[in-house]
Amino acid sequence: MALTACNGDGEKDSAAPSASSSPSGAGAGKGSAAPSTSAPSDGGKADGDSAGSSGGSDGSTPQASAPAADDGQDGGVGMCETTDLSYNVTVASKPVNHALLKATNKSSDSCLLPANELVITIPGLDGAAEHAGPEGKDWILKSGESAYAGILFARADTEGGKTADKVEIALTPAESPATVPINDGPVTVNDGQVTSFFGTAEDALTY
Repeated sequence: MALTACNGDGEKDSAAPSASSSPSGAGAGKGSAAPSTSAPSDGGKADGDSAGSSGGSDGSTPQASAPAADDGQDGGVGMCETTDLSYNVTVASKPVNHALLKATNKSSDSCLLPANELVITIPGLDGAAEHAGPEGKDWILKSGESAYAGILFARADTEGGKTADKVEIALTPAESPATVPINDGPVTVNDGQVTSFFGTAEDALTY
């Protein structure tokens, strides 16, 4: 469903990120996917991690593993939970009205990332961002690895909206969300879309 502003028109904001690209994760079925040995192509790094998020201290972030093969094996890896990851949301220079979400596995164990159930909400707005782009398979996210998703905050042909400087993020609808500040915000919100998780920032901002 589309996000709708609870309050009046907000200040028109500058560009925020887009999202999309080849699928990275699939159904949310628990333990339905198995780790793959091939790693995804290198992608762009998101700008600095936000407060409370964790990542490599040397500035480099390991790329996430490739989507798990759908062979009925999960290698004993449990599903990632919202609290297992740290999050960084940064307004993208292009496409306009988009932001890049970077999610890093801060736990010491690998986990199975639900690629298509990501829930993005804006405090003060009704509803969650709708899904955009292709779906993928759930995939193994190793300790220290990151996955990326694109968030659309506003349509270029829509006037007005609500000003927001934070988002709420949950990996599945059943979990309590984490509140994350929007780096380089605030942004104007009059619509909301989010992609599945991908292995690179470029892919996440394609759709």
